[in-house]
Amino acid sequence: MPGPRASPFVRRPYSEPVSEFMLKVPSVTKAQTPGAQPRPASACAHGHKPRIALLSNPKSTGNIAQLPRIREFAAEHPDLFHYEVESASQIGEAMRSIARVRPKVLVINGGDGTVQATLTELYNGGHFGAELPPVAVLPSGKTNLIALDLGAKGDPVATLERLIELARADDLASFTVDRELIALRRGGSDDRPVIGMFLGGAGLAEMMLYCREKIYPLGLPNSIAHAITAIAATAKQVLGLKASFLPSDSMPLSVSLSHQESALTGHFSLLAVTTLEKLLLSTNMGAHRAGTLKLLAIEQRPRSVVRAVLAKIAGKLGPHVEGVHFEESDEITIEGDSSQVILDGETFRAERGSPIHLRTAQPLSFVKLAA
Repeated sequence: MPGPRASPFVRRPYSEPVSEFMLKVPSVTKAQTPGAQPRPASACAHGHKPRIALLSNPKSTGNIAQLPRIREFAAEHPDLFHYEVESASQIGEAMRSIARVRPKVLVINGGDGTVQATLTELYNGGHFGAELPPVAVLPSGKTNLIALDLGAKGDPVATLERLIELARADDLASFTVDRELIALRRGGSDDRPVIGMFLGGAGLAEMMLYCREKIYPLGLPNSIAHAITAIAATAKQVLGLKASFLPSDSMPLSVSLSHQESALTGHFSLLAVTTLEKLLLSTNMGAHRAGTLKLLAIEQRPRSVVRAVLAKIAGKLGPHVEGVHFEESDEITIEGDSSQVILDGETFRAERGSPIHLRTAQPLSFVKLAA
């Protein structure tokens, strides 16, 4: 007999528990005591008010090596309020504590999954009222599409030093940019939306899961892990090879756009929805309407994949290439046969009768330190 039907809305674990938990803020009880100051120890000692709040996920790959330096830097700078979380369930309390110090900028030190969980809490939690602080992102995870879009690269401590200089000089506004966000809801659900900036589905999602579950555990450098994944994806999608050690087959999808009566249907080697300035593989798809979601889909046919790759190399990838679809829409609905999609590191399932709905969310200000 077949097993029980899979849940249409699956959340993978955010992170495993870590051995150390550092929280530079008083307990809720102490914070509510009259006269208590919700400031980090370094700020209290020097009589300064924190200008920057830093939220760290110690389990993000980049933090394994960098976090000791960041902790030392935070201890030496009264302008920095540092809060570490063990899991996504603690981000709500983190935002409540950070809101009490009213930072000029919120810095997220983690991968795309950490950023997504923080944006979701910022959007839904109401901790900062109507005035949300601008967000800066340090590149500290296996995947950093959001950090790369914002120009975050290099030494995270040097980036923190730069942010402190800008906050002291009240010059952050010169470096802030607005970014539209994706609000994900599952069909028929009144749950609060999950907020992100990049969604991958179809063959792209299977490739991302393959890399995460089978290649990353080998402990290889990121560049080598990504190269192996690309070779495996090429063998699967272009050469048509089938083997247990290759990425899983993608399931058929139906993608509906709010401004079109007909839906895109079938198998896709790549499906991406984003609000970022540049799409997958740093491909700029040209001018776009503000406040819309951008969709890139490549049909799962060897000829379409090869043409798309060649067009990318030539710098001419776009909707004029056969088998390539580029659309903009205010709302996108994805429905499939238990097909997996990934929004900034978090996995969901699109089911028949329980689709995934994507809409634009209120823009948020981000700090962009590089052009």
